[in-house]
Amino acid sequence: MNKIKYYIGVDGGGTGTRIKVIDSTGSIVAEGEGPESALSLGIGKSWDAILTILNNIMKGIELDQCYLGAGISGINNSVWKKDFLNSNPGCAKVIAEPDGYTNLIGENKDQPGIIIALVTGSIGMCKSYSGEFRSVSGWGCPSGDEASASWLGIHCVRQTQKVLDGRIAGSPLTDLIQAECGKTADEFLNWLGRATQTDYAALAPLVFTAASKDSYAKELIQRAIDDIDEMIKALDKNQLPVIMCGKLGEHFLNYLPQRILERCIRDKGNSVDGALM
Repeated sequence: MNKIKYYIGVDGGGTGTRIKVIDSTGSIVAEGEGPESALSLGIGKSWDAILTILNNIMKGIELDQCYLGAGISGINNSVWKKDFLNSNPGCAKVIAEPDGYTNLIGENKDQPGIIIALVTGSIGMCKSYSGEFRSVSGWGCPSGDEASASWLGIHCVRQTQKVLDGRIAGSPLTDLIQAECGKTADEFLNWLGRATQTDYAALAPLVFTAASKDSYAKELIQRAIDDIDEMIKALDKNQLPVIMCGKLGEHFLNYLPQRILERCIRDKGNSVDGALM
């Protein structure tokens, strides 16, 4: 067996993929990001994204000299996990866990606490003071992932379809959605026909843009906060610290009730760090 020279940490989600490579001393050799690699988009597409980024940041890297640790959205599906591991393109070893888990140990340096990861999907995870790990949500789009970017996007699209039907009047939020997805029924249907969870997730920031002047945007944010609160309560009754992860998580910090904000702490790392750990 070749000597292991590099350790590759991967954070793979439905919006993008981040990679960090370190050597045996722990020194950072290369970092980069690129296309999405969530397993729901396909096992082959996931590996293609990872290898594309790796080749961009370390051209000619010999995979048989590498260990790869990945936090990948969708890896909690046992069938997808098996297929992902069996599709190893040549790494000496591949370890894969849900991105929520790598977020948890990376963001809080493996200390007891809760993470609420709100990105394309959503998941809540905690490590208790006794060392027990638990998770909630993370069921995937479209049936789950409450409070996530794709969840917000799907609800925005449904509301806008009612406007196109003439069932309800338009609003600042639906105007923004139509500008992105299509102003006519035909344009909107064409968008729907090719939309992925990544496309729905890309609409989520518009909810916060419209929130000051749109009642439905405010309603969606409140519904999401209710789900976040529900996740935290399900994970912990002992006041563990909470980290809101992802760009969407940062958006919600402006809307969370004080009793949750009082528990929130700043992150100490990220999912890539967790994958390397």
